[in-house]
Amino acid sequence: MAVKRISSPREPQAIGSLLSELMARHGYARLQSRQALERAWREAAGPLVAQYSRVGKISRGTLEVVVANSTLIQELGFQKESLLATLAELLPDEQIKNLRFRAGRVE
Repeated sequence: MAVKRISSPREPQAIGSLLSELMARHGYARLQSRQALERAWREAAGPLVAQYSRVGKISRGTLEVVVANSTLIQELGFQKESLLATLAELLPDEQIKNLRFRAGRVE
């Protein structure tokens, strides 16, 4: 008769690795990253522009920014280099290399 071994309980894990796993499972890191991106945009753009724009997604180093109207898109085009420099300083890990503005609904 073969004896079946009972598996031992999981080895203890460091609290840091457990928290990282929990955050990854529930999307908390993504939420924190999104909030950091929104804060950085508000700081870079200033309160007036931030009121009429919102950040979208980052894809291949390009941050999409949704803007309330085409006049503001044109103005932001003139400020693009300055905005990129400020965002690079505030969010170095995101490696934002370009901004793409599009008209859309800003809530």
